Amino acid sequence: MAYKYNEYSIDEYMDLFVHEPPPSYGRAVVRREIGKEITEATKYFPVITITGPRQSGKTTLIRSHFPNLTYYTLENLDTRALASNDPVAFLNKHPEGMILDEVQNSPELLSYIQGIVDEHPEKRYILSGSNNFTLLKNMTQSLAGRSCVFELMPMSLSEVAGWARTFTLDELLFNGLFPAICTNSNAPKYLYPSYIKTYIERDVRLLTNVKDLMLFRTFLRLCAGRIGSVFNASELANEVGVSSHTIFAWVSILQTSYLIYLLPPYYENSRKRLTKSPKIYFCDTGLACSLLGIHSPEELSSHAMRGHLFENLIVTEAYKNCLNTMIEPSLYFYRDSNQNEVDLLRITSSGMKAFEVKSASTYSSHFEKTLKALPDWVKPTITDRTIVYAGTDERTEGDIRLRNYMAVSEEGLY
Repeated sequence: MAYKYNEYSIDEYMDLFVHEPPPSYGRAVVRREIGKEITEATKYFPVITITGPRQSGKTTLIRSHFPNLTYYTLENLDTRALASNDPVAFLNKHPEGMILDEVQNSPELLSYIQGIVDEHPEKRYILSGSNNFTLLKNMTQSLAGRSCVFELMPMSLSEVAGWARTFTLDELLFNGLFPAICTNSNAPKYLYPSYIKTYIERDVRLLTNVKDLMLFRTFLRLCAGRIGSVFNASELANEVGVSSHTIFAWVSILQTSYLIYLLPPYYENSRKRLTKSPKIYFCDTGLACSLLGIHSPEELSSHAMRGHLFENLIVTEAYKNCLNTMIEPSLYFYRDSNQNEVDLLRITSSGMKAFEVKSASTYSSHFEKTLKALPDWVKPTITDRTIVYAGTDERTEGDIRLRNYMAVSEEGLY
């Protein structure tokens, strides 16, 4: 028996494999928060596209979410050749549609998919890929208006809360939240060095002509050392020994392949937000720890970057929350000419949420300083002010809340 996603309500469908895997897939999966949005989107779009960093769980998600569709990966050379030789026959092989993984390897298929779904809107094509630039460029040209695009990041804390709560903060930062780690299928000391090597030797060569991979490796590690800091291309160019133009191109590569996330500064003039320097964060703290040469949670506990890595965790959790609910990430940081700074702002329809991030386990009144002053610095109504920290004492009432980082994620307070 194969489950038919369109025979169930959204909630019924999501409940099908919370505890048991679909028979056609054969192994248990972690429910991803973005799944509900994907199921809803299949009502309106014949094509669903899922992109995101490598090993973020895209294949597991789509195979468990659409067990009635036949799966093909275009990483397989034989499958790619079959698809290229006769694309129409290949795409019409199954009347209900199909799953095409790593579809950026055969971008010519997208034009044929357009013609098929225009004639047969009942068919469903589920596409995935790790190369955002190549995939979305071809998607815009061929499937505009026919595909709903989702971005899947590594696990969020709320998705694996039970697992995450078994670790100390240092262990959690070191482990990271890639699915292979969260399901105990791999270990940080093996996963992340391999991930970095694969990324550099494969994706970087695919995306651009990087002539000196050693320089790119140096650049990547220097970026990890700047987590939570304002991006300065000239400074990086001097340290790496390349031009600022090259640094901007390389940063674009890191964004395109989802290794980093750039958090823009908040300005009342929205045009300045696009031109002023952002802060740099990595998609996962475990990956960042590996790049920083941190080899154990014990080493991390006294490391100079510990606070920055905790800030990285919180900022990326807020980012994942936006992506998982299909909300445009209106996330910023605040810094003025007097060096007053607030770590994270989120603009919502009702106003602004503000977060100050502290890796300490003990509360101090000075944590509230910038949050108290923020209403004097910005125009929007501030609806929530929250200190996110590593301690367990919490204050849920009052003008400024004090919350443990796990509570913020589990309760969806971002």
